Amino acid sequence: MIHFPAQRRGPLSALSLRLLAALGLVFATVALVWLDRDGYRDVDDSGLSLLDCFYYVVVSLSTTGYGDITPVSPSARLINVLFITPARVLFLIILVGTTLEVLTEQYRTGRRLSRWRRTVKDHVIICGYGTKGRSAVSALLENGTDKSKIVVVERSGPALRQATSNGLVTIEGSATRSSVLEQAHVRTAKSVIIATDSDDASVLVALTVRQLTAGQVRIIAAVREAENAPLLKQSGAHHVIVSSATAGRLLGLSTSAPPLIDVVEDLLTPGQGMALAMRSAERSEVGRSPRELESLVIALVRRGKVVTLNDRAASVIETGDMLVHVRDDRPQATSAL
Repeated sequence: MIHFPAQRRGPLSALSLRLLAALGLVFATVALVWLDRDGYRDVDDSGLSLLDCFYYVVVSLSTTGYGDITPVSPSARLINVLFITPARVLFLIILVGTTLEVLTEQYRTGRRLSRWRRTVKDHVIICGYGTKGRSAVSALLENGTDKSKIVVVERSGPALRQATSNGLVTIEGSATRSSVLEQAHVRTAKSVIIATDSDDASVLVALTVRQLTAGQVRIIAAVREAENAPLLKQSGAHHVIVSSATAGRLLGLSTSAPPLIDVVEDLLTPGQGMALAMRSAERSEVGRSPRELESLVIALVRRGKVVTLNDRAASVIETGDMLVHVRDDRPQATSAL
């Protein structure tokens, strides 16, 4: 099942407001009839009790009108003309409006789904919206990826609701199933990020994606244990990040070289100071050394491979190179480091 970000209040809230409005209209009309109850007569020519007032108002507002209770005094008839008849119309508008809103919402959702299916392409699929998945989405948004280009696949209800409330399109189901990935249009995706809670599930997702896309879609996966990284690469993952090993290295750095951990945290935390970024080499930079640039370049990406500055091949920037640099990520900053 595909869920789109909510653009308006939920149906339960809308129905509750309409129900309260209808009840308020009924009680207001009952109070008015009760105040002028002497101007009404029942079929047995007796006066109206409070229950009779409720009965008369309900059958009148619902346009049933049995005629067993009728207004006989001029004031009662005037109240019917000036208040009860408009209230009857308003009551019907509330009831019909609720039905129309439900039908309109279904139609709107169907239109959004059809339009999304026609236009979705070169998007990023996030398999799992836990801690790793949410962090991956944050990083994508910080690097300029539009929310409409991110699709979350998750089977947990709370995680789905959180992703939808954050403005993301979500697919309900397990990413290990090909039918779910087909709903996410995995064949036309730009990349798939696997951020599941278990390494076993990550391997199954990678195998399923590779089978559906014939290896044409880039797969990035995270695993807990380093021994499962080769298995994931054999399953089709292009990049594998070992979360436990990364955490262990950071713990070791915090003991042997505490300042380094602060630098790493600064680089990984958005809006704090420094951030890693990548951009295309400008025409004026081609032929120059990366060390001569104003930006703090730490590596080059040439024909899909990373070239460090210690490599002789990185002494000169070539056409088509991507520059990996450190930028100033503070909100008030206007220039890169």
